[in-house]
Amino acid sequence: MKQLFYNGQVYTGEEKLQTAFLVEDGLFRAVGKDEEILALADADTVRRDLQGRFVCPGFNDSHMHLVNYGQTLKAARLAEHTDSLSGLLQYLRDYAAENPPREGRWLRGRGWNQDYFSDVSRMPDRRDLDTVSTEYPIMVTRACGHCCAVNSRALELAGIGPDTPSPAGGLIGMENGVPDGRLYDNAIELVSACIPEPDREEIKDMIRAACRALNSYGITSVQSDDYSAFSTVPFETVNAAYRELEESGGLSVRVYEQANFTELSELVRFIEAGNVTGTGSRMFQIGPLKLLGDGSLGSRTAWLSRPYADDPGTSGFPLFSREKMEEMICFAHANGMQIAVHAIGDACLDQVLNALEKALTEHPRTDHRHGIVHCQISRPEQLRRIRDLGLHVYAQSVFLDYDNHIAEARAGKELAASSYSWKTLIKSGVSVSNGSDAPVEAPDVMKGIECAVTRTSLDGTGPYLPQEAFTVREALDSFTIRSAEASFEEDFKGRIAPGFAADFTVLDGNPFETEPKALHKIKVSGCILAGRSNR
Repeated sequence: MKQLFYNGQVYTGEEKLQTAFLVEDGLFRAVGKDEEILALADADTVRRDLQGRFVCPGFNDSHMHLVNYGQTLKAARLAEHTDSLSGLLQYLRDYAAENPPREGRWLRGRGWNQDYFSDVSRMPDRRDLDTVSTEYPIMVTRACGHCCAVNSRALELAGIGPDTPSPAGGLIGMENGVPDGRLYDNAIELVSACIPEPDREEIKDMIRAACRALNSYGITSVQSDDYSAFSTVPFETVNAAYRELEESGGLSVRVYEQANFTELSELVRFIEAGNVTGTGSRMFQIGPLKLLGDGSLGSRTAWLSRPYADDPGTSGFPLFSREKMEEMICFAHANGMQIAVHAIGDACLDQVLNALEKALTEHPRTDHRHGIVHCQISRPEQLRRIRDLGLHVYAQSVFLDYDNHIAEARAGKELAASSYSWKTLIKSGVSVSNGSDAPVEAPDVMKGIECAVTRTSLDGTGPYLPQEAFTVREALDSFTIRSAEASFEEDFKGRIAPGFAADFTVLDGNPFETEPKALHKIKVSGCILAGRSNR
């Protein structure tokens, strides 16, 4: 079926907007002005009036956790109740009363942030959660995903006591020699391993829920880290869930899987099973090896090169030893895998850059598109190394909404002055894509675009390093063509041009004509994948 869309404001990657385009067999066939495109219509062509709305390529979130996001949508929504600890606890009680955990099940939620609490200035602990219940296990995860709090029942089930050692790359919170219920990074696995794993159908339900939400934000593609969502679920189950949904027509977002592994043996098994970057279909494709290098700035687990300015007793910590990170990266690189590594602290970034440089020196390869996920706290010489190594950067501009409040306080004035410097990277020729890291943040693309353009929080805090602000065009491109570059798909999607996938988003406002601080108010009125509407 031919579909002709006209009377729009169509962004094709150029400042000059077009007004119409023709779609057939899931691809754009022609783009131009109304009169020239309307002249291509025949008797069977379906004409669709865009009524002056703005159209751009479908949004592509270049780093998120789709399965985890879907699971979060089905759990307690703590991000909506994080104004105070007392309010958070009351919400959990109310939620449990309405959704009592079945026998053997846990009460779970995600989204709290202690920096938003108005009544206390600390994280929740086991004693807080014990006031909700001591009969069933409770696990509530911080918004960043790098810290959680559990109740006494959960500690008991996990066998965590005064003599339990913290695992490498993790920390068990203690108070007076007793676990306080706070677990950081790799220590979270101690309790996660005790949570009953979902089956394939439950995972498919999570994917469906996440896809519906993503479509509502105008997102047609994501690059998603899913193998770490449930520690006891093998990658085969996740892959099968996606492929079954694709075959049944139930997958409404294209997925490029950022394959997260923590052990070389797991990675070897994955690759030997035929999984390597680029295998799969246009709907579900294997992407890079994804490694988690450190924690988050908000939980003070990001690994800095100096002590935290607001907590000199810690510098954060790495999640991998130097030797193990190099082993994982060098093996993946030598076996044709793309690599993407989470690095928030500058000490972590040093370790990652050294490992990538080692791999590239031992096995030179052009157009590898290895990348840094987040790239937040950085020093000027590190930005130059990113350029020189030909790396991609997966930014999350939406993080500025919160991090504007803490970046300098956590990292100190000197480090903060050269951090979140994604515009500097763009100017140097680095490809910088954009995303949300959902469920860390909601996958609200227009909010991310606003933060990229204003460098200001929605509450007016900032601007933080205004010289690092994106233009509207750069911000749109970071969620479209730059994200397509991150997955080697810039010749298939990310543009409205003949021969490209007919994935596009319809907005009720023109970002180029909107006050920067009102960009987040632009609504998504259409989300089309391969010429089919998902909204």
